[in-house]
Amino acid sequence: MTYDAVLCDLDGVLRQFDHDVQAEIEARYGLPLMKTAFDPALLLPATLGRVTEREWAESIAVALGGDERARQAVAEFVAVPFRVDEEVRRLLARAQERMPVVLVTNAMDSLEAHLELLGLTYFADDVVSSARVGVAKPDRRIYEIAAERAGAAPERCLFVDDRPANVEAARALGMTGVHFRTVADLAAALA
Repeated sequence: MTYDAVLCDLDGVLRQFDHDVQAEIEARYGLPLMKTAFDPALLLPATLGRVTEREWAESIAVALGGDERARQAVAEFVAVPFRVDEEVRRLLARAQERMPVVLVTNAMDSLEAHLELLGLTYFADDVVSSARVGVAKPDRRIYEIAAERAGAAPERCLFVDDRPANVEAARALGMTGVHFRTVADLAAALA
């Protein structure tokens, strides 16, 4: 099948975090950093742009006891390095020769700075950030916004994400959804 646009998640697909470093920080401090940081009650306000990344980090520290040790653990956790998956970048760049590529991400107010650090500021044809549009995956509206920005009907979009719930939501709109586990998943979809 050919597509008129590729809508692609950022985290877990194009951008990768060092999960071993995250686990090491969590073990060293003996604090449930991952569980707390990704608790929807703390994360959702940040991904909807209602609080800043800094305020999100402070809410994690408070939830972990609010002492200096918790704040230091959170500071290290949010500073874990990230990198671009160069194979994914190459595949998306090749697709971009034929159609628009739009990043669709549940992100915070820091997204633009992170894209700059990664050298991705001008990579995609557009970026749909939940913090900027006020809706997050798997809300159907974020997919509709992304398709509109790509200039493509939903049923002519390929949607790629590492979270099955997000892929299912895209499929419910008629998009072709790919659950990204490895680069081979993306390569097969774009072949």
